[in-house]
Amino acid sequence: MSVPVITIADLADHVGEEVTLKGWVYNWRKKGKLRFIILRDGFGYLQCVVFRPEVDESVWEAAVALTQESSVEITGIVAADERAPGGYELKVTGIVPVQIAPEYPLGKKEHGVDFLLNHRHLWLRSKRPHAILRVRSELEQAIRDFFYSRRFTLIDSPILTPAACEGTSTLFETPYFGDTAYLSQSGQLYLEPAAAAFGRVYCFGPTFRAEKSKTRRHLTEFWMVEPEVAWLQFDGLLDLIEEFVSEIVSRVLDRCSEELDRLERDVSKVEPATRRPYPRLDYGDAVRILKEQGYDIEFGDDFGGDEETALAALHDRPVLVTRYPTEAKAFYMQPDPDDPTRALAVDALAPEGYGEIIGGSERIGSLELLEQRIAEHGLPREAFEWYLDVRRYGGFPHSGFGMGIERCTAWICGLHHAREAIPYPRTINRLYP
Repeated sequence: MSVPVITIADLADHVGEEVTLKGWVYNWRKKGKLRFIILRDGFGYLQCVVFRPEVDESVWEAAVALTQESSVEITGIVAADERAPGGYELKVTGIVPVQIAPEYPLGKKEHGVDFLLNHRHLWLRSKRPHAILRVRSELEQAIRDFFYSRRFTLIDSPILTPAACEGTSTLFETPYFGDTAYLSQSGQLYLEPAAAAFGRVYCFGPTFRAEKSKTRRHLTEFWMVEPEVAWLQFDGLLDLIEEFVSEIVSRVLDRCSEELDRLERDVSKVEPATRRPYPRLDYGDAVRILKEQGYDIEFGDDFGGDEETALAALHDRPVLVTRYPTEAKAFYMQPDPDDPTRALAVDALAPEGYGEIIGGSERIGSLELLEQRIAEHGLPREAFEWYLDVRRYGGFPHSGFGMGIERCTAWICGLHHAREAIPYPRTINRLYP
């Protein structure tokens, strides 16, 4: 009878059976006639126990030869053990080394951030980044399921675009067959025509911002999810944001408790975000509050990281700051009909200093007003003719938002820097590996 090959995730179904696992040596230690090998296979970690008197000498010699991150096939009997990490261990009967690794660069000693980022391709194997990226994966699946269950259509927006979405100062420019193209800052402009075709749409992909920023919240390449909904107006947009954030956070807390525990995340600080409603704060009131707290800010100023942190600290869950000055926001945002100097715009600010995780607005539905705004912002009219067509042929009210995956992951995991929340971070001084 052949021995089944399983993963660490399958151990519970094979207690008392002989099985084979394939993976890498995460760590090892010795104690007399015992050799303890911590195996990882991408699904978890398993202590494999080699007891010299009970195995062939060749098995013992193979165990002794293993080094950190050697690849190996290990056969043994699965035993339930409450003392063992994960509740199981393997009593080894056979070892087949696949490749004996030389000295591993990421040893047990402390390493600096630059060293770890230069070895990001190896650092991914460590428990901390492994846990973070499992949380990110669950978050992304929760997002897709949220929109799928509500009959949104996924629209893949282009990465190469002929014009800016939110101004030209933060664009990556690239030659394009004798012309100039830009790496996309957002898929939103391409979603708006799709909303006229499908009603509810979203895109989910990489975006690029050439901001020369070194803050812990910024990356030059990041992933963003952006829904766009026909006939949805501002109050409905705020409701959608609350429903979206509360549901995806609930999903991650429910399914990633082991990973969050490994990260030593105090989930009690995230759990309030699963409950609605969220506090809503008018921009004017926000400015007044900041002035009372001693911040040097005037009506019309945008909020920096310190101001966002101060506003979010007043609440235990994300706060929705609404109705920003029109001139401080993008050209496509719908003015408030009760006060055209204000835009129907919203930023969702996460607690604990994580700042803006969502930005959104109701979009301008009027052809004439959008033409005026494009001119006021000094944008090339010819580059936006296709975008104006959305209003020219059946203009309609619609709204949407964008959420950066890395900022949301950093908040849920309690990370200091967004660069930990993406497999291979890109910043103003990092393009390797």
